[in-house]
Amino acid sequence: MDFDVSEGQRYIKNVAKEMLSDRSGLVQVREAAEARTYDPGLWAEMCALGWPGIAVEEEHGGAGLGCIESVMILEEHGYAVAASPLVSTMQAVFIVQSAGSPDQQAAWLPRLATGEVRGGVGAVREGGAFVPDGADADVIVLLWGDHATIAARADLDVEPVETIDPTRRYARVQGDGEPLPGDVAAGACRAAIAVAAELVGVSRRALDLSVAYAKDRRQFDRAIGSFQAISHPCADMLVATEGARSTMYFAAWSADADPPGLDRAAALAYSTALPAATDVTAAAIQIHGGIGFTWECDMHWLYKRAQLAPMQLGGAGAARARLITSRLAA
Repeated sequence: MDFDVSEGQRYIKNVAKEMLSDRSGLVQVREAAEARTYDPGLWAEMCALGWPGIAVEEEHGGAGLGCIESVMILEEHGYAVAASPLVSTMQAVFIVQSAGSPDQQAAWLPRLATGEVRGGVGAVREGGAFVPDGADADVIVLLWGDHATIAARADLDVEPVETIDPTRRYARVQGDGEPLPGDVAAGACRAAIAVAAELVGVSRRALDLSVAYAKDRRQFDRAIGSFQAISHPCADMLVATEGARSTMYFAAWSADADPPGLDRAAALAYSTALPAATDVTAAAIQIHGGIGFTWECDMHWLYKRAQLAPMQLGGAGAARARLITSRLAA
């Protein structure tokens, strides 16, 4: 049995890596963060490549590919810390495609696939839903436990929120919307896998930057990476990152293969990626030493994105509880 990705999938990942490296380097990320806006040119290029609609069925104008191809792009999006609404728009696609009625799918999926409209997704709690990219979203999906609603931005109370992460346009959203009558759980699982995929990319970038710095920075006439106080945390970062990456790709495969354990696979990926990203980015700041705490060091973009990730769909603890409950029931 071949567990490797196909040539086509590898091509998609390489294109994503090359484009984001060229168009969303850390210099551009800093510019977008300080301007507190997205680069419309970057979004236009993503749409031209068909990324928002990569998992949309062909009948609705998408590429008709799966969750594996989607997470390959999202992993590179996280690696670049790109300032764009791609992740949220793809999450909205996952939920509408799984849970939307035929009329709802026809109304939203073609426009989401082309990037004509941008999506946002958030879980409703007391005080509303915290929605990444919600400040500029055209359509917002709200998760209410075991059901979900969808509404145009104009029909909701959307309050932009300034956070520690200026690379994204967050919002607090209140209101209701039109119920999505289909399989909300499957769509929510895929939305959680999307979060995990981006955080895997964040962790990989933090690890790569830390290893490069540990090789370059010298103390006592030696690279600091030669000291156990640096090399051991780097090894721990690698273990955490690869563990999160493995569970994320297993969950993406589960979403495409459609086995009965998608809920467990998604909960495992989500509950692994969240603490991995927060721990890896925090360790990366420590490895960078005094400069790691400064605004001029780019590491904080990664750390901040990891810190805010649990606010959208909930923390790792809730995912672990669902995983345990599902396992006991099985």
